[in-house]
Amino acid sequence: MTQHETDEKFMRLALNEARKAFEEQEVPIGAVVVADGAVIGRGHNLVETLSDPTAHAEMQALTAAAATLGGKYLQNCTLYVTVEPCIMCAGAIGWAQVARVVWGADDPKKGYRRYSEQVFHPKTTTTAGVLAAECEQLMDRFFAGLRK
Repeated sequence: MTQHETDEKFMRLALNEARKAFEEQEVPIGAVVVADGAVIGRGHNLVETLSDPTAHAEMQALTAAAATLGGKYLQNCTLYVTVEPCIMCAGAIGWAQVARVVWGADDPKKGYRRYSEQVFHPKTTTTAGVLAAECEQLMDRFFAGLRK
């Protein structure tokens, strides 16, 4: 399996998480953390459900992955998330020393790159745009529903 195929496979799992958020009337963002080809953490937005502004998909997935591994560092892990992380999540990703971050849709309004591209650990690599159209469609559908 090529890296592109692997990225799409795991982004589809993140999209499944995002759909759960959508069904729960949360902003539809989903995330999974992968180590050695296996999902070790997953999450979707729970901000409204938990009345917690920090309950983003990435934070849920990072917490679950750290619990699975029994430690706070995720140096050999890849985080797949349907939308570019915000600056808060990017900071947590940096503290966790995640090796690689892959996202679908860019977020020019709230994405971390609007503020700084130096948030992640220096060794972290990024890949943007994986299944971007599907990720964007889900977000568009959610926000169109709010405007009705």
